[in-house]
Amino acid sequence: MSGANIRFVDLKRQYESIKDKIDISVDEVLSSGRYIGGEKVANFEREFSEYLGTRFGLGVGSGSDALIMALQSLGIGKGDKVATVPFTFVSTADAILHVGATPVFVDIDPDTLTMDPDRLRSAIRTGIKAIIPVHLYGSPSNMAEIMEIANDEGISVIEDAAQAHGAIINGKKTGSIGEISCFSFYPAKNLGAAGDGGFIATNNSEIADKITLLREYGQREKYRHDLLGWNSRLDPIQAAILSVKLQYLDKWNAARFRIASQYRNMLKDIEEIRFQEIPENSSSVYHIFSILTKHRDGLRTHLSKQGIETGIHYPVPVHLQKYYKDVSVLDKMGLSNSEEAASTELSLPMFAELNPEEIENVVEKIQNFFK
Repeated sequence: MSGANIRFVDLKRQYESIKDKIDISVDEVLSSGRYIGGEKVANFEREFSEYLGTRFGLGVGSGSDALIMALQSLGIGKGDKVATVPFTFVSTADAILHVGATPVFVDIDPDTLTMDPDRLRSAIRTGIKAIIPVHLYGSPSNMAEIMEIANDEGISVIEDAAQAHGAIINGKKTGSIGEISCFSFYPAKNLGAAGDGGFIATNNSEIADKITLLREYGQREKYRHDLLGWNSRLDPIQAAILSVKLQYLDKWNAARFRIASQYRNMLKDIEEIRFQEIPENSSSVYHIFSILTKHRDGLRTHLSKQGIETGIHYPVPVHLQKYYKDVSVLDKMGLSNSEEAASTELSLPMFAELNPEEIENVVEKIQNFFK
């Protein structure tokens, strides 16, 4: 099977499927003359927090801003240590540095690719004030064990749920389990805006109140500033788009699950490939469909020549990035699992509108490579 080029993600297809509703919602903002805050933002904050099952939800400028303000709301700053994983996008660790704290990198489980609770137990001994587990590729971290460790030690947990809109852990949505959770609405996310946007969810009223101040210059009322804050607000046009898309999120996630199941079933007999394992009592929303193979680079080149786009998430773990070599604490047990994943991970085309013929095309080209 030959066929046309296959994009890694095709946002145009998604927009065209709901174009009329998006256009109406955006036009309502433009016609209102209110371009900061307003009804659209308030409505989306309520809708998404209800979807997650949290008491409070606050829109902010980006997922990165959400992580920074979440740390600030807990009073984390200079001299504090925060545990996270090195196999993730750099913004997770960047947020820790931005508040003056030190990242303590904890290795991942080689199967789930998320924070290894046993390694976390070891890292706790270095004096950790907060933990940021990352729900990687849409698959939840082992939150049951992480929360048990955190509760035993009196440590706060911030869920980095930037890739996991709608994923489930023991019957609860990701983002509703830790003390605070942070989401990104980067356009390619399962729930994506048409630009940058972020979200902070919590059940703690004091944290919600502090975030409310932090995201808007630290002011409780205009020109009355209680603390040093930011200009980090969710744009009403983005909120208008997100409110429409939220109505389709579960449907799109279900489509991603079906696509992932097809990939897994059709590629399961290739010995040179393994998949990210999904933790027990959890469901992934497959923001990324990841395979791991020692033949990653050759396979990627082969697929590219066949017109199939792929990605690598992430080729250099954070602890090996140039800037991080002198500003972080490394797991004394080593970070070999993160380094192994970084050298073998390949992301296949994944978006809800991917059709069966395209999936078969991708699989056929992979099978041909390994023959």
